[in-house]
Amino acid sequence: MKVSLDIDSRFDETLVTIECPELTEDVQEVLTFIKGRTTKFLIGKEGDMQHIIKPNEIHYCHTENEKVIAVTKKGSFQLRERLYELEELLPTHQFIRLSKSVIANLYELSRFEASFNGTLCVHFKSGAKEYVSRTYVKDIKNALQMNRR
Repeated sequence: MKVSLDIDSRFDETLVTIECPELTEDVQEVLTFIKGRTTKFLIGKEGDMQHIIKPNEIHYCHTENEKVIAVTKKGSFQLRERLYELEELLPTHQFIRLSKSVIANLYELSRFEASFNGTLCVHFKSGAKEYVSRTYVKDIKNALQMNRR
């Protein structure tokens, strides 16, 4: 992969252009990194208070009574975004879908265990736990590089 950098005070803004014959894993990683840099924070609501939440502070997001909740070390906050919107906003190298109702920060996982029905139980550093539905087990194993021998 070749990299070119052109720094010039005549430019009004930063423009990133990637030219490639196909979308490889390396190119996807670069895109994910760049995309992840764009979401600096989210706004979470707790009662009447609005809180600024950085993506790396989020342990996981889940739906509860048709609302999206971000769980952090400081508490739980209601977000205005839907889960599918969060998947687009949050860095894909850091966040992964566990089920239809949960997106998790991979860096906040501590351990997991297989369940009897083909799902995984994921334990977070905070002590919370969520379940990975069978649909997403393969994705989480790939993200954690568990399929390598």
